[in-house]
Amino acid sequence: MNRYTLASIWAVGMIALDQATKLWVSNVMEVWTGKQVIPGFFNLVHVLNRGAAWGFLDSETIDWQRPLFIAITFIALGFIVYMLKTTNKSDTWMITGLGLIAGGAVGNLIDRIRLGVVVDFLDFYVNTAHWPAFNIADCALTIGAGCILLSMFLNRNAETD
Repeated sequence: MNRYTLASIWAVGMIALDQATKLWVSNVMEVWTGKQVIPGFFNLVHVLNRGAAWGFLDSETIDWQRPLFIAITFIALGFIVYMLKTTNKSDTWMITGLGLIAGGAVGNLIDRIRLGVVVDFLDFYVNTAHWPAFNIADCALTIGAGCILLSMFLNRNAETD
């Protein structure tokens, strides 16, 4: 399988899963509500985030964050295509990571263009300390970054052998 096909499979899979879960949450829960799933640890919530990861720049008083994040996403997607082109064809971890990041970026981009905000719904916490709510696209971005770091670590070790 070539690198573009592998990355595309990961990206399309993450986009589909992300959008399906956001649609489900939007259909079964009112905005700004939540349902306890595991007491003291996990809730499903329905929140809207105008900002970036973990609510960075999430403010109604900032009117430029939407076009900024849309532009950044397109720049990042261009960089991902460049990285795929220059990545060793056998570096499955790097290719997978780039695909996951592309899928996560596009998943949130669809929300920004369609809704003007990103739907978040996973709420992990311990007692009263909550991690900011996030979604499947955010998971794909995080796991993708981990795959890229693993690739860099493995390739660094391979170069020193």
